[in-house]
Amino acid sequence: MKYVIGIDLGTSAVKILLVNQKGEVSDEISKEYPLIIEKSGYSEQDPEEWVAKTEEGLAELIGNFSGNVKDIEGISFSGQMHGLVLLDNNQKVLRNAILWNDTRTTPQCQEIYDKVGRDRLLQITKNPALEGFTLPKILWVQKYEPEVFAKAASFLLPKDYLRYRMTGRLQMEYSDAAGTLMLNVAERQWSKEILEQFQLSPEICPELVESHEFVGNVTSKFAQKTGLSQEVKVFAGGADNACGAIGSGILSEGKTLCSIGTSGVVLSYEERNDLDFAGTVHYFNHAEEDAFYTMGVTLAAGYSLSWYKDTFAKEESFEQLLTGIEEVPAGSNGLVFTPYIVGERTPHADSTIRGSFIGIDASHERKHFSRSVLEGITFSLNESIEVFRNSGKTIDTIISIGGGAKNETWLQMQADIFNSSIEKLASEQGPGMGAAMLAAYGCGWYSSLKECAEEFLSSSKTYEPIPENVEAYKKVFSIYQEVYRQTKEMNERLREFRK
Repeated sequence: MKYVIGIDLGTSAVKILLVNQKGEVSDEISKEYPLIIEKSGYSEQDPEEWVAKTEEGLAELIGNFSGNVKDIEGISFSGQMHGLVLLDNNQKVLRNAILWNDTRTTPQCQEIYDKVGRDRLLQITKNPALEGFTLPKILWVQKYEPEVFAKAASFLLPKDYLRYRMTGRLQMEYSDAAGTLMLNVAERQWSKEILEQFQLSPEICPELVESHEFVGNVTSKFAQKTGLSQEVKVFAGGADNACGAIGSGILSEGKTLCSIGTSGVVLSYEERNDLDFAGTVHYFNHAEEDAFYTMGVTLAAGYSLSWYKDTFAKEESFEQLLTGIEEVPAGSNGLVFTPYIVGERTPHADSTIRGSFIGIDASHERKHFSRSVLEGITFSLNESIEVFRNSGKTIDTIISIGGGAKNETWLQMQADIFNSSIEKLASEQGPGMGAAMLAAYGCGWYSSLKECAEEFLSSSKTYEPIPENVEAYKKVFSIYQEVYRQTKEMNERLREFRK
């Protein structure tokens, strides 16, 4: 039996999957690493933590493996998007990586609009200037750490740095490059216009490669530390959302994904590079060659549920917390939650807005609050689905993965709120599986990623919308949409009191 490895470099941990030729997960290792939060709005990590924990995880995985290590033929990657890793001329890291969820760069986003223009930026990059993207981070370092920036010879994104440390070669693939605000997404090349506007040398941008492209073998040093064979082939990989799409079979028109992790994502496959969503949703290169995807984001999806649990039921399991929600009717007896606890992304790119419980009544019990949190998260995701539908897209089947796929009541809620069939995968591994599939395709096991998905993936259950719930949720959703407009100005006034 032959195997591939999918490495998912996340925000809090690296997850490593060993997958066989049938698409079965033979082993799974996860290693956590810390965030560095020096002040409010800052979020950084030491790139050496990624390398050390990946080495540790791979060594454990190889130690568990009873077969011939040379039967592990390929490795590929999924990685957290947008994070800035700056390297000097000797490829040494110059400072901690600034992550996707760092929000210090609001002035730099305005600078981008002032110099490039909002419309021109969308024409080139297909995306608005948001704090999470990479270019604003580069401009922040340029302004506030000029001595560091003066030494910068190149930049990488998190998984690309990890891959560099494994192979000794610098590259970046298109799906992650699309999240930098420096790539011409339609033309699939670095934008000379953007680079010139900010006096950035083209040399700072690494070589661009396809996600399934063979980019080298592991170095002898890395092989020695992990137990991997030096013959194992390394493939470029993809951004976490692109790999999540591959690992869920989102590889043709009409396929849509709902992924609920810390943040929440609604992602739809696109064949064309010329659709115009006016920046309301993200528009990125897919990890499948010559394909694209559009994506709406809820900043605090699963995080809203984790916050709710940690604040009000810290010692309980999620299962205990959600006991009784199936007894509560659609609309939570008039209680509405908005999940804006760290701001919002789609359709409101607003770092100031904050969450609300609206309609609290003396008759409400904890189960009503618990259900309203799930409904609020799902309403936020539905706003992205509405953007897609209003653009003319047909969305009638959605693959649900992540935390939202772990509770039957929540899956039914998604079917009712989205007014769509919801499919739950038989074996859901998300971005890590997408990375493994890129390695399997790169190794030549399959003639296409679609063929690989047919072999690796299957649905276990489908949830259909219940008509009376659909009608009830349409009414509550319209109220939910009003809450943003009604509380925006109040939250701006409350900002001075936040510590």
